Amino acid sequence: MESLRSANAKAALPVEDLARARAFYEEKLGLTPSREVEGALFYEGSGDSGFLLFPTGGRPSGQHTQMAWFVKDIAATVAELRSRGVRFEEYDFPGLKTVDGIADLGYEKSAWFRDSEGNLLALGQLV
Repeated sequence: MESLRSANAKAALPVEDLARARAFYEEKLGLTPSREVEGALFYEGSGDSGFLLFPTGGRPSGQHTQMAWFVKDIAATVAELRSRGVRFEEYDFPGLKTVDGIADLGYEKSAWFRDSEGNLLALGQLV
């Protein structure tokens, strides 16, 4: 049996309105699905990473990070996404404070935003 440490992980995000979600991911994030199968949209990332959007009758919880992209320059990526209309979350909790949408966690910088369906997504940059 192959160890999970060497296996690729993928995310599956629930959406209430697939057409609205597809428009968000294309127009705001610049991502196009690689295929559509049985009403689910598949997106490919670098290497073997990827995710899918699947329709559901319920609402996603959106309370915790459901997927993250690690980028080389988080400030530039946040600025680019903001120019496309993405709104970043601001937090001010003990141990987590964002400044202009970005938290410096010491080992990593992170920023969070919600998709059109309420899924909480993140950007990360290792430092």
